Amino acid sequence: MGGLERLGNRLPHPFYLFTALFALLAVVSTALAWVNAGVTVPGTNERLPIHGLLTGDGISWFLENALTNFTGFPPLGTVLLMMMAVGVAERTGLLETAVRATVARAPKWLLPYVVAFVACQGHVMSDIALLVIPPLAALVFKAAGRHPVAGLIGAFACVCAGYSAGFTVGALDALYAGITEKVAAVLPAGQDAPTHLLVNYFFTASASVVLALIGGFLTARVLEPRLPALGTAESSDGSAGEKTAEPSSDEPAGISAEQKRGLLWATSAVCAYAVIVLVAWLLPGSPLRGEGGALVPSPALSGIVPILFGAFVIAGTVFGVKARTVTHPNYIPKMMGESVTSMSGYIVLILVIAQFIAVFTWSNLGTLLAVEGAELLKSAGLTGFTALVLFVLVVSVLNMLISSGSALWSLMAPVFVPTFMLIGMSPALTLAAFRIADSATQMISPLNPYLFLSLALMRRYEPGAQLGTLMSRLAIYVLPFIGAWLAVLGIFYAFDLPLGPGAGIGLP
Repeated sequence: MGGLERLGNRLPHPFYLFTALFALLAVVSTALAWVNAGVTVPGTNERLPIHGLLTGDGISWFLENALTNFTGFPPLGTVLLMMMAVGVAERTGLLETAVRATVARAPKWLLPYVVAFVACQGHVMSDIALLVIPPLAALVFKAAGRHPVAGLIGAFACVCAGYSAGFTVGALDALYAGITEKVAAVLPAGQDAPTHLLVNYFFTASASVVLALIGGFLTARVLEPRLPALGTAESSDGSAGEKTAEPSSDEPAGISAEQKRGLLWATSAVCAYAVIVLVAWLLPGSPLRGEGGALVPSPALSGIVPILFGAFVIAGTVFGVKARTVTHPNYIPKMMGESVTSMSGYIVLILVIAQFIAVFTWSNLGTLLAVEGAELLKSAGLTGFTALVLFVLVVSVLNMLISSGSALWSLMAPVFVPTFMLIGMSPALTLAAFRIADSATQMISPLNPYLFLSLALMRRYEPGAQLGTLMSRLAIYVLPFIGAWLAVLGIFYAFDLPLGPGAGIGLP
C-alpha cells in the first residue's frame, strides 16, 4: 500500500495527467488511422475504422463537439444536481441530525459492516449511489467518533464492488438481461435458455452478503488503523498540510427539541413524497411505467436523479423551517450555490476527462481494445471454471479502459455468450462472470469520474491527499473482492446451484 501510494503521488495533477493521455490518444489514433486500421464488432458485418484526431476530419469533429463533450458528459449533470440537493440537506443540519439520532448511536464496531452492506445494495440508485452513500458514510463515522475517511473510502469501494450485486434490482439488471437475451438467440439452444431480469438474483444476493462482510472487515481492520489522525495530513510537497476540522467530541452529541421536531416533519414529508411517487409508478397506465406497462425499465428508474433531488430538497427545506436553520426563502438557493462552489475543482477536472473519453469512444480505440482482448481469450480454447476465471481477469483489465458496463457487455456478450454455450455453459453463467469483472476494478479505474469526486470529498478531511493516496487505499479491496466473487461463483458452479429462478449453470 505504501509503495502504491508513493508511486501514485509521483503522478502529476490529474488535470495534467489526462491532458498527457489526451495527447497520446491523439497521436495513436492518428497513426492507426493512417494505416487504415479497423475493427469488426462480433455479431455484425460492419467494420469500424479507427478515426484519427489529428486528421482533417478529426480536428473538425473536435472543434464542433468539444463544448458538448463537456456539457453533455453524463456524470457532470448528475453530480451538480445531486450536490445541490444533498447540500440543502447537509447545510440545514438534516443529515447530521439524522445521523446522530439513528445509526451514529449504533455500536462502533458494527458501523463498517452496516455501511458496507448498505453500499452493496446501492446499485438500485444507479450512479447516484456513488454520490450519496460515501459522503453520508463519512458523516456517520465522524458522528460515531471514527475516522470519516474510512467511512468515505469503504463505502465507495463497496458501492463499486456491489454495483452488480445486491438484493435489489435496478435498470442495469434489465439492460444486461436484454443484451444477453438478444445474443443468446443466435444459437438454437439459447432460445430456450432463461435470460430474464432475475437470471442472476440468487448469485448476486448471496455475493452481496459476502462482499459486505469482507468490505466491513477491510475498512475496520486494514484501512482505518493506518489512516493519519485528522489534522495531520501532509501536503503534496510532504510538509504538514493545513489542519482539518476535528469533531468536537468522540461521542455524538444530543439533539435539541427543535431538531427532533424538524426531523419528524422531514421524515413525514419524505414518506408522503415517496408514497406519491410509488403509487404513480405502480398505477396502471401511469406515464412513469415503461413500454407495455413495464416497471423495469421505466421512466421512474431512468429518472431517479430528479426524483431523489426532490426528496433531498423537500426533506432539507422542511427540516430547516421547523428547526429554524432556514429563516428566509433565499437560504435554499444560497445553500445550493455553496454546494456547487465546493465542487469547482472537480468541474475543472471533468473538462479534460470528458474530452479524453469522448475521443476514446469516437476514435473506436475502445472498441478495438475490447474486441482484441475478447478474441485473445476465445482463441485460447479454455473450458470449464478455468475459462470463467480467465474471462473475469481479462474483462477486469478491460474494465479499466471502458468504464461503461453496458457498453463493455455489449462488446463482450456477442463473443462469449455463444462461445460458452457451445461448451455447455448457460448465458446466465457468462453474465454472472461478467458481473464480477464489471465491479471489482471499477473503483481504481482512472476513467471512473467518481474516483476524482471521492478525492475531492476526501480532501475535506485531508487537504493534502492526492490521487495516489486514494488509489492505494482502495487497492486493498480489489483482490479480496475478486476472490470473494469467484469463491461464491465457484460454490454455485461446483454444486450446480441455480443462479436465479430457473437459471442453472448448464444449458437446459
